[in-house]
Amino acid sequence: MEIIWDETVFVYTDYTSLTFRPKKKFEPGTLRYSLHKHASATLNSGLDLKEVVKLPEDENENDWIAVHVVDFFNRINLVYGVISDYCDEHTCPTMSGGPKYEYRWCDSLEYKKPTSLCAQLYITKLMEWIELQINDEALFPIQIGVPFPKSFHSICKKILSRLFRVFVHVYIHHFDKLKQLGAEPHVNTCYKHFMYFVTEFNLLKKEEIDPLVMLIRGHVKSIAIVRRSISTN
Repeated sequence: MEIIWDETVFVYTDYTSLTFRPKKKFEPGTLRYSLHKHASATLNSGLDLKEVVKLPEDENENDWIAVHVVDFFNRINLVYGVISDYCDEHTCPTMSGGPKYEYRWCDSLEYKKPTSLCAQLYITKLMEWIELQINDEALFPIQIGVPFPKSFHSICKKILSRLFRVFVHVYIHHFDKLKQLGAEPHVNTCYKHFMYFVTEFNLLKKEEIDPLVMLIRGHVKSIAIVRRSISTN
């Protein structure tokens, strides 16, 4: 297995067998593409992650959020790809985050009621569902002058809340494999970037994530620093 780390996005890439790959790209020449390039350049500049996530001067907040939702979708898709070969119906028969939390899938289409799935199938369904949302121009408009829907923030909150569950599952159930693959520092950085962003724009409720953050803290010491920082905001 060839393991390559792209420092730009802080994620693992196995070009030979990776199932979960980035699925959404920005078209060159568009505003979103420019914002994406700006965000990537700032991320690589060595600035504090708390500063990196702040809205650039004179930019539209919804565009900035849209860019990051797509970016986190791509990154977390790849984060799961780090351990996807070790996460199946036998090792992870439910999509759980420790003994107290099980996430059941519901999409109002194929699964109209919350349904228990193995973690791998749950995450596959999640990524497919998110891809549908971010490719829907009625929800994520790409043409200049086309307004965002009134439900935009609630949609983004739902997407980010579900993406957070992937972090929880990976940390709680596959942390040893992350360390074995040398992936821990990169996944930690991606997680901290995510947490600072959702906190900056109030996209996840603190009480919604606190119990899960406490679980993860037992695995990753540096996450305690993120939580203390969030608590003071």
